[in-house]
Parts: sequence; C-alpha cells; structure tokens
Amino acid sequence: MNKIYDVIIVGAGPSGIGVAAILQKMKVSYLILEKEDIGATFSRWPKEMKFITPSFPAQGFGQTDLNAVVPKTSPAYTLDMEHPPGEAYTEYLNVVANHFAIPIKKGVQVNRINKKDSIFSIDTSKGFYQSRYVVWAGGEYQYPELTPFPGADLGVHNSLVPSWEKLDGDDFIIIGGYESGMDAAYQLGKLGKKVTVIARTNTWELDNSNPSIALSVYTYNRVRQLFDSDLLKVAGNTAVTNIEEKASGYDVYTNDGEVYFTPVRPILATGFKGSTTLIENLVTRGKHGGVLVNETDESVDTPGLFLAGSELRHDSHIFCYIYKFRQRFAIVAEAIGQRLNSDLSILEMYKQENFYLNDLSMCGEMCQC
Repeated sequence: MNKIYDVIIVGAGPSGIGVAAILQKMKVSYLILEKEDIGATFSRWPKEMKFITPSFPAQGFGQTDLNAVVPKTSPAYTLDMEHPPGEAYTEYLNVVANHFAIPIKKGVQVNRINKKDSIFSIDTSKGFYQSRYVVWAGGEYQYPELTPFPGADLGVHNSLVPSWEKLDGDDFIIIGGYESGMDAAYQLGKLGKKVTVIARTNTWELDNSNPSIALSVYTYNRVRQLFDSDLLKVAGNTAVTNIEEKASGYDVYTNDGEVYFTPVRPILATGFKGSTTLIENLVTRGKHGGVLVNETDESVDTPGLFLAGSELRHDSHIFCYIYKFRQRFAIVAEAIGQRLNSDLSILEMYKQENFYLNDLSMCGEMCQC
C-alpha cells in the first residue's frame, strides 16, 4: 500500500518551496512533486528578462527582500543581483530547497487528482501518490496561451524565445501590452529593432499604483525612452482578431479594422492558461476566472485542496507577484497544521517578518502621493 502523506505539494517553484519550508518546521509529513526541475519556469525566461521587483537584503529591519520566499533569506544576498534574471532566480530557489532539505520528486507529471472520503489520490507519470491534503503550487506561467485567436499559431509566444538578440528580423509586431510585451519591446528596441505593440489596454497610460494593473515603474522607465524614437509604435485599446500569412510576411488584423504588417513571425505576449486548468474537476471559478477559495485559500469545492501562488485571487485582490502571494504561505500551513495538531510555533517568526497576511480588508494599492 502506498504511503499516505499528510501533504503533497504540486510544483517546486517559489510557492511550493515557500510552503514546504514552513511544513518542514512543523514536522509535517510532506512531499513535493515537480514535473521538471526546481523553478523550471524561470529557467525558460528569455535570457535578457529580469525580475521587475527589486531585490534588496533589508530583513534586519523587518523588510524581507521582495523576491524572497522564506523569511531571513534574500535573492539579492545570494545572487548579488538587484533584478535577477530567471536562470539566476532558480539558483536562489535551489539554495533554499537545499538549506531546508526539502524533499522533492522531480520529473513527476501530475495527470489527475481525485479525492475519495478524506484521501487524495494523485495519478502521475511515475505512479500513484496519496495524501490527506494537497497544496496546488503548479504555477501560472508554464502553459503559454498559444491560441487566443485564429492564426495565433503563426506567431511565437514570448515565453518560447530563448534570447531576443537571437531573433532574426528588424521590424516586429508584439501582441500584448503588459509586462511581458513591453519588456520584449524594450529588449528589441535596445537592439535597434523597430517594434509595434498592439494592446487591448493602454497600460503605458494607466494612472494606477498597482503593478498588477498598470505597468511597473521599472518597465515604464525602460520603455518610455523609446516612445520618443522611431523604434516603438503602440496601437492601444484594440484587439487582434486574426493573423494571416502572406508571401512576404504576416498581416495582423484588429477589431477596429486596421491591418498591421510584419515580415517576421508576430510575437505573442498573450499570457498563460495557468496550471489550475489541470484540476478543473476539483474547483469552481469566480467572476474573474480565478479559483474560488475560502479565507484560508482552500478550494470551496474540495476541502483539503489549497491553492498557493500567482493564480490565487480574492475578489479584486490579485496575488501575481511573489511579495504578494508569499504572504499567504503561512495561512495555508496554519490551516493544515491546525487540523493535524502540528507544532505551529514557527508561525510567530512569519508574523514578525511580515510574512503572514490574514486580513485582506486592508489590502489594496492606495498611494496618496
């Protein structure tokens, strides 16, 4: 008979590692299942792509590095970088995993999860696992949205570009104006390439301090120098309807009747599907499309299934940055630990280090100046 773990965590990214570090201190029986390697999504970032949020080792004054997943750790300290690229960030995650001796089974693809009575059965590429609780930390950015409109297969998704400097061509179209799209525009513009960005929303004009809604300051400051050049053109408040291949390139059609031409494959910065699409049998989605969870981030459909990471959403609160969703690791661990009668003393440290957010009524971006 298979061992029944207290907890199985799916995914060895920042959320999986972050939650695991708490469970380790609580002496809970747990295991991480990872289909590739630690932080695999980050290792696939384009070489030039870096973290938007800066890293800075200020934990001595209760302000842990914005990109840390465990208190008293810092990617800035570990990597000597303020804005680490994806490959470097995987080094930090590996350091944390090794430091806490976190058990991880790599190369295990989770195919399906079912629950019968109080036990979860996890069907994987390497056999069955069982647990009393599941923490889904599969991540949001590993399944690119490749079919958002007809002809999208003629383009290339930005997450599948290993390096911008290796792309052939001098005149590009980027579809999507959020962080990934504008970062691609900056990287290509820096190389002297011409770029047209087509976007549903004029993110570069939004007056909002929430980086989950408007462009981050880091990205805006990099691309705004291109607005005054002939390298960057933007077509905002319009949506691409389809792409057609021509003898000399590609026509990109938009819903306002415009047609844009590019001699090279259009770049899709069209987002991701999110890994929770693999557990649709266990969840219900709300009006924003996110998985409906209760106050401890537990699926309202399936008790015992918890969500951790960037796909987490509570009404209008979007947890798409590490400094946001890490605040909920301890909430999930506490809910599980209480049911297992575990030692919860580690949570005091998480509260002291501002890694414990249980009152969402105070959340929101409300910069007064």
